[in-house]
Amino acid sequence: MPNLLDIRRRIKSVKNTQQITKAMKMLSAAKLKRAQDTVVAARPFASKMVEVLGELASRTDEDFSHPLLDARGDERYLVVLITADKGLAGAFNTNLIKAGQSFMREHSGKTIEMLPVGRKGRDFFRRRNVPFVDEYVGLTGKGRVEYSEAVEIARNVTKRFTEDETLDKVFLIYNEFKSVLQQRVLVEQLLPVSRTTETGTDAATVDESPRPLDLTEYIYEQSPAEIFSRLLPRLIETQIFRALLESIASEQGARMTAMDSASKNASELIDSLTLNMNRIRQAAITNEIIEVVSGASVSK
Repeated sequence: MPNLLDIRRRIKSVKNTQQITKAMKMLSAAKLKRAQDTVVAARPFASKMVEVLGELASRTDEDFSHPLLDARGDERYLVVLITADKGLAGAFNTNLIKAGQSFMREHSGKTIEMLPVGRKGRDFFRRRNVPFVDEYVGLTGKGRVEYSEAVEIARNVTKRFTEDETLDKVFLIYNEFKSVLQQRVLVEQLLPVSRTTETGTDAATVDESPRPLDLTEYIYEQSPAEIFSRLLPRLIETQIFRALLESIASEQGARMTAMDSASKNASELIDSLTLNMNRIRQAAITNEIIEVVSGASVSK
């Protein structure tokens, strides 16, 4: 049976840990508010750009050619996986890594390379000898991301796709922020750009229900070649920037939830240890009283 000193030390240790988890929860809550506002502000622009370019692409002639729009083969893939740089975020990183593993199993016959964004995903797949074309760490750890950082990643991916004709498709895997308690892993085809307005699909299920007909009409003064040459690179930048923002908001929401659960578990553990300590103290006091009474009886 542990003595009182050991229990007191453990209670003190758990209380210190609880202070850390509470502080991390408050910090994540502050970062989450800023990240959530940024995501909400970025979504309309990104969605409308996908819609407009998808509608324009669907109207172009089939013989129209553009490096970022033309369909290629189906043999070699590049996967951009966005994870966190830090842990203690519940199942945030685990779900993304599982989605990456599931994608590789489903396309086991393909040649798959990876461009990890985030230390957790990079470390996991590096230990499994997955080939990397590049890596980016330290972007999401500070709780915010600059558009210039997304541009750097987008230009890297775009350059590889346009200069390497053996690269057939580029996919983006990230967590979409739904709420503090819910994040959804999405798998999107980044390149070549789809000629429709469809968005990414859930990593677990694919929605095959018919989409409503979009009757919106646009008048374009420039030629499709000029529009696509200017806007397609910007579309890739916007999609990656939005994915980074979604990932940061999802990470902070997951970490806030995890730290809240850890704080509650620490409280329950402290209560249990305190109860156990009081029982031991009571048993020790009772034994001392018995010994005193027994000694008094013997002396008589």
